[in-house]
Amino acid sequence: MAKLDDILQQEARTEINQILDESDTEAAKLMREAEDEAAARLALQRKRIEAAARTARHRAEGAAELAVSTARVQAKGEIIAQVRKKVLRAIEDLAGQPGYGRILKALADEASRAVDDAEILFVNPNDAAILHDWAMQQGVEIRTDPDLRFGVRLVSSSKRSVENSLTERLDRSWDMLSARVAQILWAAR
Repeated sequence: MAKLDDILQQEARTEINQILDESDTEAAKLMREAEDEAAARLALQRKRIEAAARTARHRAEGAAELAVSTARVQAKGEIIAQVRKKVLRAIEDLAGQPGYGRILKALADEASRAVDDAEILFVNPNDAAILHDWAMQQGVEIRTDPDLRFGVRLVSSSKRSVENSLTERLDRSWDMLSARVAQILWAAR
């Protein structure tokens, strides 16, 4: 009987070793699968993180470009506004120059060509003396308007009026002039 016990124990050990070997093999297989799955998940997560980082970087670059572009536009606007102020100052300075009377008379002549049967010439009170003789020669009444600066307004008998002033001309042509100024300023960049 001792032999039978030995045989049974031997068979049990063999079966146990076989089961343990199969378990080890299965465990190793499961471990490899788990490692492969973890590596695949890790690679997928890494790709997602890299994609999110690229997206965030592109957004940040876009926001930075927009901020720079906005700052440039603001700077250009400020420079154009400064140019306009300087032009207006130059017009104001022109009023004190000896040739200002000729300019006013030329503006009045242009306005008179646009208005048939002019009756009234409006000028700034400071310019009335300069254009008094011109108004007499044209046969129009001269009146003052303190709001009218650096030019004239002629009114016809039909109440049609034409204003011809340096500031009004600047206003009319400012879009074209400011575009040209911008082109000159930024072409030098």
